[in-house]
Amino acid sequence: MASATQKKDGIGESIKTIVFALLIAGAFRTLFFQPFWIPSGSMKETLLIGDFLFVNKMAYGYSKYSCPFAICPISGRIFASEPERGDIVVFRHPTAGTDYIKRLIGLPGDRVQTRDGRLYLNDTMVPQEPAGDFSEPYAQQGPVQQFPRCENAPVGEGGTCLKSRTIETLPNDVSYPVLNIDNNGAADNTPVFTVPEGHFFFMGDNRDNSLDSRAPQAVGGVGMVPFDHLIGRARHVVFSSAGSSMLYFWTWRSDRFFVGLE
Repeated sequence: MASATQKKDGIGESIKTIVFALLIAGAFRTLFFQPFWIPSGSMKETLLIGDFLFVNKMAYGYSKYSCPFAICPISGRIFASEPERGDIVVFRHPTAGTDYIKRLIGLPGDRVQTRDGRLYLNDTMVPQEPAGDFSEPYAQQGPVQQFPRCENAPVGEGGTCLKSRTIETLPNDVSYPVLNIDNNGAADNTPVFTVPEGHFFFMGDNRDNSLDSRAPQAVGGVGMVPFDHLIGRARHVVFSSAGSSMLYFWTWRSDRFFVGLE
């Protein structure tokens, strides 16, 4: 029979093991990779609601936002590497304090504008090629059970929701699909934005369903994002579920497991 001392030692070792495991997990999350669930459709079709991915936190170096609750005692950014136009980036919203994921469009010094839904960089229209339609069921999606917006609205529940798809190619030859719903929204026709030094301009691939740098922070948008707010780069979808819970295995999208991102 174990003595009281042996029991105390066993409990102490168990506590130490749990503490060490938590410290290792915290260090891994802080220094290397952060898990991220896609909560909205702003990056369709590149990212779907319910996609699960790991964000590479080594990609751009480290800032205080690399730690949970922004507790890293870092001023500015250390081991910094410059992001590239077209990167899919997770960043901390400059005022709301939540994490967003968007595509990096504008670098410091760039002039960015949309006209009739088309993107202009430094006063030159970014080329797009028609690529058919993006199709999805008009049904509730994800944990918050949102219905998608459709170009062919109105669509009855269970019907086919369509959005026009084009392939957009940035000046550095990064290409990706862009979805369109209409060309009449405020974000389809914007003033010219000049990206300040040390900041970046982000947009969602689902252009008419994305709250991004086209709207200023004062009205609930993202505005310009400082470099130290960048958390990391997304490169692969690891897992994906179309249901309201990842436990509903019949809603898993097996064709999206370990899919690379462009």
